[in-house]
Amino acid sequence: MSEVERESMEFDVVIVGAGPAGLAAAIRLKQMNADLSVVVLEKGGEVGAHILSGAVVDPIGIDRLLPDWREDADHPFKTPVTADHFLLLGPAGSIRLPNILMPPLMNNHGNYIVSLGNVCKWLAARAEALGVEIYPGFAAADVMYNDDGAVVGVITGDMGVERDGTHSPNYAPGMALLGKYVLIGEGARGSLAKQLIARFGLDAGRDPGKYGIGLKELWQVKPEHHKPGLVQHSFGWPLDMKTGGGSFLYHLEDNQVAVGFVVHLNYKNPWLSPFEEFQRFKTHPAIRDTFEGAKRISYGARAITEGGWQSVPKLCFPGGALIGCSAGFVNVPRIKGSHNAVLSGMLAAEHVVDAIAAGRSADELQSYEDAWRASDIGKDLKRVRNVKPLWSRFGTALGVGLGGLDMWTNQLFGFSLFGTMNHGKTDAASLEPAARHAKIDYPKPDGVLTFDRLSSVFLSSTNHEENEPVHLIVKDMELQVRSEHDVFAGPSARYCPAGVYEWVDKDGNAAADPNAKDVRYVINAQNCVHCKTCDIKDPNQNINWVPPQGGEGPVYSGM
Repeated sequence: MSEVERESMEFDVVIVGAGPAGLAAAIRLKQMNADLSVVVLEKGGEVGAHILSGAVVDPIGIDRLLPDWREDADHPFKTPVTADHFLLLGPAGSIRLPNILMPPLMNNHGNYIVSLGNVCKWLAARAEALGVEIYPGFAAADVMYNDDGAVVGVITGDMGVERDGTHSPNYAPGMALLGKYVLIGEGARGSLAKQLIARFGLDAGRDPGKYGIGLKELWQVKPEHHKPGLVQHSFGWPLDMKTGGGSFLYHLEDNQVAVGFVVHLNYKNPWLSPFEEFQRFKTHPAIRDTFEGAKRISYGARAITEGGWQSVPKLCFPGGALIGCSAGFVNVPRIKGSHNAVLSGMLAAEHVVDAIAAGRSADELQSYEDAWRASDIGKDLKRVRNVKPLWSRFGTALGVGLGGLDMWTNQLFGFSLFGTMNHGKTDAASLEPAARHAKIDYPKPDGVLTFDRLSSVFLSSTNHEENEPVHLIVKDMELQVRSEHDVFAGPSARYCPAGVYEWVDKDGNAAADPNAKDVRYVINAQNCVHCKTCDIKDPNQNINWVPPQGGEGPVYSGM
């Protein structure tokens, strides 16, 4: 990409990603030094278009970033949490767990149910009012390095490239955006973060990154079924006791309910489909009545970082730093990450300001790396560091109980009975051959409460140019057939929540028999909602997700 003649623009700080971390960093930079030039790149067509989260927000980050936010009539924190419910689901019933058993950090009172996309739009307006430049519709496609190997900027993706690599009449080369420092806040499994972690060995000595896939729908429910401020979490059915995951139901304002389902991506059974498990979950007697007579209005999916304390890579590299979910700051049992994203953006910004004031540029922000574990981010993650490993090792029934005990000992005594446990295998390596597992037969969707993938993707308003290069790159197609299909029975057709991947026979029909030969791999890249699950879960790490043209992908509304 660097061989193309490009226009360039210079800034003090370049930020990739207009999520909570990137926007918080931009705001904090301008609060500390109004003269700094700051630009934020966002691959979505508008700020918030690619943002998807539950979300129940702990306001600790917003309180520190914008102490006066409650005086802003346009703020998006409209629904304070009024009730917390925790359910253990079985096939036909449920048990509500007493709140008194829950560690205090699991208490959601004082938090807010929000659309995180709306939060980002609001933060973007506050950033622009301070003089931050925000460029939506520009995907950061590559990193620029100087002769010493330090990061000095990013290159936005070329526009108007045809499927065969030739240039259409509308071709426009991407721009080079140069900065004294570059902050990477792309979210979970970002393509530039992945490149930088590998190039600089930022994961050396750390546990492998761990992930979940989160699927979410937004519904307009009948007033009699709406309970503003209710937060309900569950675990158990429809997942078996060896597969980690759970659900959320959040009652927002305006008779809206966000329902979501998370599956930990270290599951073993290649026949499992997170999307189908989500649809099945909604049919549970404790859940389905909420959606009687309701209308589904939006759908989306995204990967969630779950490694926490043990898996956070080194945050600084020559010329910049990782922030937010690019670093992996989600608190798994709380299902929260946006508060830590805001705090990390602020923390990185403060160290950048100090560095620039000292006349530095393109060096390592080692002070940021040294500071985070002692900060509120580190304190938040350290207390829950063993919840995911315990769940993975001992299953839901015992692992969740031990995780709760571990959170209590951390809360009361400041230490863990288990020390710091390791995560073990990557999520890709956790998948087992199909022959070891029974096939799962999922019920057909009814189109009222449960749905298929394509009608769901339609609600995400996802769009890509059909003739552009495929942004889901299979490195070795023969390996994909020999292993992904022949050994694992084609799990990409099941773990993808958007119907991107298909194995078809010679006539172009779906290959119903997983043992069928003479099959062909079809990639419907135009369906991709940018969740990046394929990049994480492919058993051979043979699929590489890279950003398509800027502005493409989902256009989430209210998510």
